[in-house]
Amino acid sequence: MNKITRYPSALPAPFSKAVRAGGFLFLSGVLAMDAQANIIDGDIGAQTRAVLGSIKLTLEELGASMADVVRATVWLADLNDFAAFNEEYKKHFPAGVPTRATVQAALYKGAKVEIEVQAWVGS
Repeated sequence: MNKITRYPSALPAPFSKAVRAGGFLFLSGVLAMDAQANIIDGDIGAQTRAVLGSIKLTLEELGASMADVVRATVWLADLNDFAAFNEEYKKHFPAGVPTRATVQAALYKGAKVEIEVQAWVGS
């Protein structure tokens, strides 16, 4: 029987930071936020670094790594940032980049990027 495990978010919002279902780990979308839930200052490179750093920490906390990521969904506030985003993004997946979809969207409090990932962690 498959079990679903939910890992609560530390933020005061109604979502889990991650859910494990079977052999998959699903992370909620991550923004470049400080400890007080404010969007950090910085260009697309700085915000992408912060987001992927948070994702890496959550994965490690739950026994996974960036190498286990199989899928990512990316929202960019401005598609003109696409090339600069890609330059930073690829640095965080030395084992190879996951499959990905990228779209433009208005993001919370003026964030430049939001990323959610799914990782394979086995059964």
